[in-house]
Amino acid sequence: MAVKIRLKRMGQKKAPFYRIVVADSRFPRDGRFIEEIGTYDPNQNPSAIKVDEEAAKKWLNNGAQPTETVGKIFKVAGIEK
Repeated sequence: MAVKIRLKRMGQKKAPFYRIVVADSRFPRDGRFIEEIGTYDPNQNPSAIKVDEEAAKKWLNNGAQPTETVGKIFKVAGIEK
């Protein structure tokens, strides 16, 4: 099972809001997920980022691979492997 840390799109048309979730890579983008570990709101200035650092580090240590965008969000939030 390939586990990814990725964004789940929420919100209205033209006003996206994202949740950072841990999901099996075979499931659809907005489908089933294992755990929600944070949020990302690009509509605010500056973008609002809230991440549960403990959960994120746990999943990274267990082998979950962040997507490119989530990797950038983690870098801004100060989370490294």
